[in-house]
Amino acid sequence: MTNQRRIILEEIRKVASHPTADEIFRTVRKRLPKISLATVYRNLEILSEFGMIRKLDLAGTQKRFDGYTENHYHVRCVECGRVDDVCLEPDPVIEQAAQGVTDYDVLSHRLEFLGVCAECKKKTEREFGRSKPPKNERTLSDAPN
Repeated sequence: MTNQRRIILEEIRKVASHPTADEIFRTVRKRLPKISLATVYRNLEILSEFGMIRKLDLAGTQKRFDGYTENHYHVRCVECGRVDDVCLEPDPVIEQAAQGVTDYDVLSHRLEFLGVCAECKKKTEREFGRSKPPKNERTLSDAPN
């Protein structure tokens, strides 16, 4: 474990925000001013390969990193891209059900919920005086006549 890798790991584990590599780079530079973005990327990959962090390949976003490596679920805001943990125990029944309908050996699963975070809801309510559907959803009133 190099000093750079240790500091990257410490910084990821300090936050629950599931930071991107660029965000981690900005944080780590406060402690290691001469570190390069390439070094951060390389060490994130190594830490991920060794299971010390989780690399999150969530739909529609940059890769994010999670210091909590146990299997757990995430929720992603469709407005701003924020990612948070969902405090639910992973459901083994899903894996058993998938195993029953495929010839794959199902090893695990990842589940991502989509929604609108509290900050985006507040912003929308301030701007429009009401809630609006997320930008990737359309309502019947949006349909052409």
